[in-house]
Amino acid sequence: MDREISGWATRVAVVASIVVSVALWASVAGAQDVRSDLQDIRSDRRDIRQDTRDIREDRRGIRQDNGEIRQDRREIGGDRQSLRDAVKSGDPEGIKKARRELRQDQRERRQDIAERHHDVRDLKRDKRERRGDVRDLRHDRRDLHRDLHARRAG
Repeated sequence: MDREISGWATRVAVVASIVVSVALWASVAGAQDVRSDLQDIRSDRRDIRQDTRDIREDRRGIRQDNGEIRQDRREIGGDRQSLRDAVKSGDPEGIKKARRELRQDQRERRQDIAERHHDVRDLKRDKRERRGDVRDLRHDRRDLHRDLHARRAG
C-alpha cells in the first residue's frame, strides 16, 4: 500500500510540475508578446509620423510647382507679345531673340509640369503608405489587447 501511495503521489507531483511549467511558460511567452506588440506600436507610430512629414513636403512641392507653372504661363504670354511686336517691327534679331525666349519658357513650363506630376505621384504613394501604417497600428493594438487579455485570464 505504501507503494501505491508513493506511485500515486509521484504521478500527482509530475502532473503538477507539468501544469506549473506550462503556466510559467505561457506567462513568459505572454510578456514577450506584449513587449513585441508595444515595440510594433512604437514603430508604426514612427512610420505614420514620417509618412505625414512626407505628405506635407509633397504638398508643399506641388504648391511650389503650381506657382512656377503660373509664372511660366505669364512669361510665355509676355514672350508671345514680344514676338508679335518683333514681327510687326520686322527686326530679325528681335524675332530670333523672342522665339528663343518663348522656347525656353515653354521648356521650363514642361519641366515644372513634369515635376508636379512626380510630386503628385509621390503624394499618392505616401498617402497609401500612411494608410497601410495606420492599418498596421490598428492590428498591433488589437494584438496587444488580445495578448493582455490572454495574460490576465491565464
